[in-house]
Amino acid sequence: MKLLIGKTITDVAGITASGVSGGLKKSGKKDLCVIHSKGNPVASAVFTKNKVKAAPIVMNMEHIKNPITKVIVVNSGNANACTGKKGLEDAYTMAQLTADILGVAKEEVIIQSTGIIGVQLDMEKIDSAIKKGCENLSDQGGHDAATAMLTTDTSEKKIAVSFEIDGKEITLAGIAKGSGMVHPNMGTMLSTLVTDLNISKEMLDLAFKDSVDISYNMISVDGDTSTNDMAMVIANGLAENKKIETVGENFEKFKDILIYINTELAKLIAKDGEGATKLIEVEVKNAQTLEDARISAKSVIRSNLTKCAFFGADANWGRILCAVGYSDAEFNPNNIDISFYGEGEKIQIAEDGMGVKFDVDKAKEILLKPEVKVEIDLKDGEYSATAWGCDLTYDYVKINGAYTT
Repeated sequence: MKLLIGKTITDVAGITASGVSGGLKKSGKKDLCVIHSKGNPVASAVFTKNKVKAAPIVMNMEHIKNPITKVIVVNSGNANACTGKKGLEDAYTMAQLTADILGVAKEEVIIQSTGIIGVQLDMEKIDSAIKKGCENLSDQGGHDAATAMLTTDTSEKKIAVSFEIDGKEITLAGIAKGSGMVHPNMGTMLSTLVTDLNISKEMLDLAFKDSVDISYNMISVDGDTSTNDMAMVIANGLAENKKIETVGENFEKFKDILIYINTELAKLIAKDGEGATKLIEVEVKNAQTLEDARISAKSVIRSNLTKCAFFGADANWGRILCAVGYSDAEFNPNNIDISFYGEGEKIQIAEDGMGVKFDVDKAKEILLKPEVKVEIDLKDGEYSATAWGCDLTYDYVKINGAYTT
């Protein structure tokens, strides 16, 4: 696998994209993107588990069943959530308008929306923006598309890689957005991957859902699961490798690379949490079961007290142990070891469930790093899991205290 620095979704064969300003954001920044694929792409998607689902999510859950998915439209600045019957009608109108312009079936169009909840879309602006987005589709438009889907994000989230299958060069690229209201249980925020791999819809679905479970589903910024969470991938087959239709070496290779891509995008989202100053990685080792490892790691990463301690570079390991304790994981509290890592440095702060003497200044130095790892050894089994999050800062409160204004 080769990381393609500076490349994006439109470096995948058959993919064009655009990012335009349609006036949905008060700032006048780009707020709608269109992604189009040639061929007859298959797709897989995962959706929010929140019972309150945005209108486009409801529509997409039907459209994704279609054997072909050719177009993705993403608008930012308005979530089209909690908007009733009209909101659902507007989502279908967006799909139909896009389909008419690009000459595809409306079921081949996926709509993603992100932004403020409970406000009706300005369909006059949406109509104009979709037309503009379709007119501006380009094989150079990937970077604009990545920008147009952002809301409170401070940076684009994008990645591209290439690899070989059956002697054919395959490209896989992805873009994502997410900064606040990030605590997924399915896919998360908004994430779109594209590839020219030739693979069946069934195998793509299997690989993608497995990859989401250990990437996006293992991050948390603030513990809030959005109404609009969605992650998806489309594969157009233009690389012309032998079609992957069964589990085997090629399938496993692709799935491993999917896991890598989704994990890197998930980490970019966690690192760019609203107001965040650092990325936090929590690895739980030697748990009795995989589920025990997963839920204990997620419990620590979403603990507000722990996140505040990281913001203050305070080695308050008791908060970490407390979060593991209320996670419902099975473990022996008298076995736990806790250590901090940062840029190659390590310090152990707890052993066998009790504190140990440690250099407080060194611990603070590690916790001031832009990326900090917490290792929790339960010494109770053989399963491990990793979760990612960020610290909780004054700026998070400022951003969210004035979000609608």
